[in-house]
Amino acid sequence: MKLKAKHILVTHEYEANDILKKLKEGKTFEDLARDFSLCGSAASGGDLGEFSKGMMVPSFEKALLALTPNEISGVVKTQFGFHIIKRL
Repeated sequence: MKLKAKHILVTHEYEANDILKKLKEGKTFEDLARDFSLCGSAASGGDLGEFSKGMMVPSFEKALLALTPNEISGVVKTQFGFHIIKRL
């Protein structure tokens, strides 16, 4: 099973909550990823490309699989920090 996603990675939960608020205000996921994400994918709007099931850490993958295409998650905690995930 191939998956595609974008994400925004930050250090603190309050930062992720602030980003969710900005999304609700109409900011684009891609712009927020470029502005705030700590991941190398930030330059491409948070795009992680295509990957297989089992390649991401379990908590990230579980949250991703619960989303429908183009749906955005709430705050997801992993050992890397706090993510907001958009399934593609």
